[in-house]
Amino acid sequence: MTPLILAADSALRTLFAPARAARPVPGSSDTALEMTDIERREAAALMRVNHVGEVCAQALYTGQALACRDPALRAQLAEASREETDHLAWTQQRLAELNDRPSLLNPLWYAGAFAIGYAAGKLGGDKVSLGFVVETERQVEAHLQSHMDLLPAADTASRAIVAQMKADEIAHAQMAMKAGAAQLPTPVKSLMKVAAKLMTTVAHRI
Repeated sequence: MTPLILAADSALRTLFAPARAARPVPGSSDTALEMTDIERREAAALMRVNHVGEVCAQALYTGQALACRDPALRAQLAEASREETDHLAWTQQRLAELNDRPSLLNPLWYAGAFAIGYAAGKLGGDKVSLGFVVETERQVEAHLQSHMDLLPAADTASRAIVAQMKADEIAHAQMAMKAGAAQLPTPVKSLMKVAAKLMTTVAHRI
């Protein structure tokens, strides 16, 4: 397949097909029955936000891989994307277990993240693209830690998923740093935080 066809295939699978994980879901979903309705709704809202994050991760890596000039780096991005597919499947499954749904705006989130990933690689080159990976994963790591504080104590299933996701995001950031990521300017980092805040706030409800 050509890179464009692969990118289109990735988008369609991410948005419209059930994600399939290569690794088993961390933890157990048995404790979902022990939560109150209020706790379940809050857990579902948080996991919907995490699912949106994984939709964006797929889009970001796909856009970066399409613009990447280095075949070895493209392979590294593809490997990271496969781990993010696990996260996508885990959060998707957890949402179903919590009797809730993904964000209705997932196509919009995907399009925005893909555009950012492609532009970073095409306009800034591989090192800038990797810089976006580092900063994105660091912000996601902080975001996941905040969810560990917000998730109901009884929801050990969601907590186990978030904990593994956090560990994987740290590894992705380290991979990008070792590959020669460039340091992004402070205004760019700040803009990324603003965009992430908007996304998480909207996805919590829609």
